Amino acid sequence: MKNTNGVKSGIASKAALLLLVVLALVRVGFCQDSLHVVVHTELGEIQIELFPDCAPITVANFMAYVASDAYSYSHFFRVCNARNEAEREIRIEVIQGGDVPDSLLRVPIQLETTKQTGLLHKDGTVSMARSEPNSAQSSFFICIGDQPELDFGGKRNPDGQGFAAFGKVIRGMDVVRRIQQLPDQDQYLLDPVAIRSIKRLE
Repeated sequence: MKNTNGVKSGIASKAALLLLVVLALVRVGFCQDSLHVVVHTELGEIQIELFPDCAPITVANFMAYVASDAYSYSHFFRVCNARNEAEREIRIEVIQGGDVPDSLLRVPIQLETTKQTGLLHKDGTVSMARSEPNSAQSSFFICIGDQPELDFGGKRNPDGQGFAAFGKVIRGMDVVRRIQQLPDQDQYLLDPVAIRSIKRLE
């Protein structure tokens, strides 16, 4: 009789390796489904890819604001950069937008952490602004450079839950960086940049 223990062991090892690969892909945000939107600002266009299968609650919330045209009444209004973050212990670089009128705000949504989605705060990542967990509404931000302190376990927010990443910029980072360097006072732009519309690309 042939000794099949080695064969079985090899098959088991390959199966275990395959499982680890699959889990790793999920863990880092292997999102098969995506949709695209374009943010029309007074300084140019920013094209964003969204990942509804990885962050379904967050993407659905964002797209509800898009569908209602609420973002046409909003701006990019806040910037964090090396200059105005110099005194902070935990520094980040982002631009923040989506300050829609109170009458157009929807109910806050559940926080989908980066631990859950695998979508990390890398250069160009789009994520939801919030104060407490489960408090995000319309306001979102775009990362300039990698921002690991915004991930689950990061120290930018004292609760350690991080922020809900849900997309990435695929075109227009030059516009993002231009907005980030505009004059500000205490991180708020002296002249907020109007968001003329956000539209889904078919």
